[in-house]
Amino acid sequence: MYVRGQNGHVWIHVVALLCLCDWSASQLSYSISEEVNKGTVVGNIAKDLNINVQELETRDLRIVSSYSKKYFDVNLRTGNLFVNERIDREELCPYLVKCSMKIQATLNNPMNVHRIEVNVLDINDNSPSFIEQSHVLNISESLSVGERFLLPIAEDADTGINTVKSYKLSQNEHFSLDVQSGGEHGVSAELVLQKALDREKQPVITLILTAVDGGKPARSGSMHLTVNVIDVNDNTPTFSKSLYKVRVKENANPSTVVVKLNATDLDESMNSKILYSLIKRGTIDPSNIFDLNSETGEITVKGTLHYEETPAYEVRVQAMDQGTVPRSTHAKVLIEVIDVNDNAPEISVTSLMTPVKEDAELGTIVALVTVSDKDGGNNGVTHCKIVGSFPFKLQSNYKNDFSLVVDGPLDRENTPIYNVTITATDEGSPPLSSMKVVTVHVSDVNDNAPLFKEPVINVYLKENSPTGSVIYTITAFDSDLDTNAKLTYTLLESSQRNIPISSVVNINSETGDIVSLQSFNFEELKTFQFKVQATDSGVPPLSSNVTVNVFVLDENDNSPSILAPYSEHGSVNSESIPYSAEAGYFVAKIRAVDADSGYNALLSYHLSEPKGNNLFRIGTSTGEIRTKRRMSDNDLKSHPLVVLVSDNGEPSLSATVSIDVVVVESTADIQTPFRHVPIKEESFSDLNLYLLISIVSVSLIFLLSLITLIAVKCHRTDGTFSRYSAPMITTHPDGSWSYSKATQQYDVCFSSDTLKSDVVVFPAPFPPVDAELISINGGDTFTRTQTLPNKDKVVGLPSLLKRPKYLYYI
Repeated sequence: MYVRGQNGHVWIHVVALLCLCDWSASQLSYSISEEVNKGTVVGNIAKDLNINVQELETRDLRIVSSYSKKYFDVNLRTGNLFVNERIDREELCPYLVKCSMKIQATLNNPMNVHRIEVNVLDINDNSPSFIEQSHVLNISESLSVGERFLLPIAEDADTGINTVKSYKLSQNEHFSLDVQSGGEHGVSAELVLQKALDREKQPVITLILTAVDGGKPARSGSMHLTVNVIDVNDNTPTFSKSLYKVRVKENANPSTVVVKLNATDLDESMNSKILYSLIKRGTIDPSNIFDLNSETGEITVKGTLHYEETPAYEVRVQAMDQGTVPRSTHAKVLIEVIDVNDNAPEISVTSLMTPVKEDAELGTIVALVTVSDKDGGNNGVTHCKIVGSFPFKLQSNYKNDFSLVVDGPLDRENTPIYNVTITATDEGSPPLSSMKVVTVHVSDVNDNAPLFKEPVINVYLKENSPTGSVIYTITAFDSDLDTNAKLTYTLLESSQRNIPISSVVNINSETGDIVSLQSFNFEELKTFQFKVQATDSGVPPLSSNVTVNVFVLDENDNSPSILAPYSEHGSVNSESIPYSAEAGYFVAKIRAVDADSGYNALLSYHLSEPKGNNLFRIGTSTGEIRTKRRMSDNDLKSHPLVVLVSDNGEPSLSATVSIDVVVVESTADIQTPFRHVPIKEESFSDLNLYLLISIVSVSLIFLLSLITLIAVKCHRTDGTFSRYSAPMITTHPDGSWSYSKATQQYDVCFSSDTLKSDVVVFPAPFPPVDAELISINGGDTFTRTQTLPNKDKVVGLPSLLKRPKYLYYI
């Protein structure tokens, strides 16, 4: 408690009420005189709330109020609450006996709200004053000693002891002053006739009425009284009551009768006819609120009554007769206004945290909510709640003060703005309510990692594409905002076939463009894989990865190559056939390979020279050159042939080989009998018959040996073969291939030399006519089967053989 001397006009009293709840709230009460100097200390908040002074700045202590001026502030270094603006009690609380100012002190980390009530004490800074500078009284000389006359009252804006306490009358011989204390209704004065008047001696008497307040030092104000002495009517009207007490509802309609006055006069004729009138006292003019019928004395409602503004009216009425010298009397009418529930609650909101972070903890205070109702009694008791489902709740602080706090998880990506509807309802009958919408903005935090549309991206790139071209643009999406959604892209370092991925491709960190750093060759690199990481710019940053598979697409950039024993165009290649060769006699077989794959490696064979040759034909798919007919005497002995080998690419690439076919008289002159296998002859000599038998015997022995070799190398340990309902080609670890269809299976084994072979011949019916593209573990594929002349089938061998080979089906 602090006390200063009377000259300082400052009294400070402190009362602290603390309540320990889940959410701290308390009330402090101080008292301070009005008109104190700026900087005057009201009290020490830190001491009264038991808060360490060093915590005031870190916890951001603030003073919050609803006044238009910031009357109080706090010193964060000392914790002192001090006056920041001039305080005029009469301006803040006119006509009120008690003046209190309600403010709030808020603290963060944790959030606390403390209600502070500052009682403003009155000082004697206003002098009493009369509305009129002069007042005239008409007093009959016939009046007896002791007659009383009501005098105007003085008004003093101060309250308590500083208001009007007494009246003084200037020295005279006819009148004295009777001062009456009205308790809470103030002090009134009446002029009392002490000595009979004699108009002939003194027709006009001038007096000075002085009002004195109770302050120290006292202040005063005065007015002039003029008494006109009149000689007439000697009976004064009399009211039936000196004080009328009535009650009226504040929602009473205009013209509602409040009370009917009754005054009588013992005189006769005009001296007894009474007219009623309202007397204006002070600054309040009752004629604005009530009407008084001058003849009947009925007081009716004229204006609008407001219990909240004026709960009671003190009306002074006068009854005056109509004599030559009118005589009057006065009465007091006390009209009490009955409160009705005509004011809806008022909701005021003070935002403390805007916007609110989406990761705000439960209990974080968003705003302070204050509810007030101007009505009294139950009509002014209010209840406040949130309408609808929101992640917020109202937490009571003190009486009608609430805090809007976070009561659930917030997610800006789902709901960036909440319009929280708060309703307040009173307990009147019927109850009245009001509504307030509090807009809460949710700010973003980095709680969402970047997302790709799919976890794996397949990119198809043609071989020989230029270096520096954009092969794909990576795009990721982040649900956050601003910096938290700004993405950068990086390659995760890895190697493909011992080649760092950073030497193969590069990525633009801002746009996500993947740029090739080299031109790709399908024959060297068919596919490679790497990962891209998208990272946002939040704190801490979040990231996610996506796998990128790049498939290099083959282009027809390799021409066919002629295989031994023949060489390409420009070299001499020759073959011999007997003159007796039948139609279909096997002359030679051209073999070629293409480094490309698929249709780009599907080869076809054609005879391009000589033109119009009708002696030889070539298998388009097999490359076998055979005779079309028997020789005749007119045919040449030497036939130069030019074979064109073309692939199936777009555009097609080709290679040529020249072969001279020489016609000899007998098969004995043929140098390479094992390469030429004629299908049939026109006639058989004994030598040919023996030769055929020998060849068949050798073939049978070779076939048995081949079957034995296959059984030893390819037969499984359980002695059985897998059976499948669909055609299948199986690769064995020793380099063998197996073809199976339904319950049939054909196995072929290759030695290390066999891998260098050019063709493998399978018995019918391999492969099926409508075979589709066959895939083998590791990504090797066969070329789609095509129907060729003479039902020949061609299937490309897998890259297991290191270079394209062909399977021929005869």
